[in-house]
Amino acid sequence: MTARGISGFVLLLVLAAGSWYLSQSLNKGVLETTSTTGVRNGFYLRAARILGTGDDGQLLYEINADFAEQVAGNLIELQNVSIEYSVGSSVPWRLVADTVTVLEKHDSLLLEGHVIATSSAGFSGEATEIRTQYLELAPRAYKAQTDLRVQVKIGSRSLTATGMLALLKDNQVTLVANVNGKFVP
Repeated sequence: MTARGISGFVLLLVLAAGSWYLSQSLNKGVLETTSTTGVRNGFYLRAARILGTGDDGQLLYEINADFAEQVAGNLIELQNVSIEYSVGSSVPWRLVADTVTVLEKHDSLLLEGHVIATSSAGFSGEATEIRTQYLELAPRAYKAQTDLRVQVKIGSRSLTATGMLALLKDNQVTLVANVNGKFVP
């Protein structure tokens, strides 16, 4: 080996030792991270459409939501939701809400945030609108109820109350307490 080859080999050896020393001194400040797969239990859907059937297996109602996600246990949370009874059910009601929670047994829906129930063939044949912040809906029993403040508009008439029970198939609404009304002739 020549002097030039030996000096090149020594230079490479010094560079390798220097880079090893530099890498060891820089590794002291490295953060340790835990690896996750990003997979969660449950499911989520965008533009979800859920069909509910009656005891006879026929379509009873349809739920449309911008987003649906399985949360704790078997609860399903829906966002930006509309619920409409089928034409064959003879229940002319449509409900909208910011969020809906489908309970584990799927027999009750909890509607929250800007809940509005409307019917063009409502009471006395006039358009009817019910507004509240929270409503419990049993779609197969055609029953909606709340303990919170509710506003009911029937044509140009308006009522407010605390608490309500609505039997949607029978077009009956019972206001519970603190009932106030406004009637325009």
